[in-house]
Amino acid sequence: RLGLERADTAEKALSVIVDLLEKYGQGGNCMESNMAFTYHNSFLIADRKEAWVLETSGKYWAAEKVEGGIRNISNQLSITTKIDREHPELKEYAKSNGWWDGEKEFDFAATYSYVNTARMTTSGGRYCEGYKLLNKHKGSITAEIMMEILRDKESGINMEGGFMTTGSMVSVLPEQPNLPCIHFFTGTPDPAR
Repeated sequence: RLGLERADTAEKALSVIVDLLEKYGQGGNCMESNMAFTYHNSFLIADRKEAWVLETSGKYWAAEKVEGGIRNISNQLSITTKIDREHPELKEYAKSNGWWDGEKEFDFAATYSYVNTARMTTSGGRYCEGYKLLNKHKGSITAEIMMEILRDKESGINMEGGFMTTGSMVSVLPEQPNLPCIHFFTGTPDPAR
């Protein structure tokens, strides 16, 4: 929300978020119950002209500029070796902790996954299922198709049970500046409604 408030492009919003991350860090429980459950955050950031994926681990982060096609995130690190921006100490910190030898190609997801976070055992399935659903409609994704994907319970995209999906958002961002951007938000705790 602060990225939206303080920036007029996707890349500037990315800068706002990483600056705040550096200054304040991140944390807090992901649930209202007494069970301690935390994980670090990932963001899809887009404007009319470009899109970025930002993934974090503590104060460290990596960002990938989306060059085309489809891209999704789902409660796990997914940026591997295509890193377009990064925390200035990202690689050195990994090296100093023995997570990366400094010689093989640096892979953010492989190096930083599950460091000081609760392991998300089902996220791999959700990530893969989301990719499959997006890929099925590649080149012809509409707002309606995106809403169908976000409502999908069978794939685990729309979660039920102990961990529930509590909201979804679909945005239409025309490249033409004279056309309005349209944003759809769920109005209930279950995106299927």
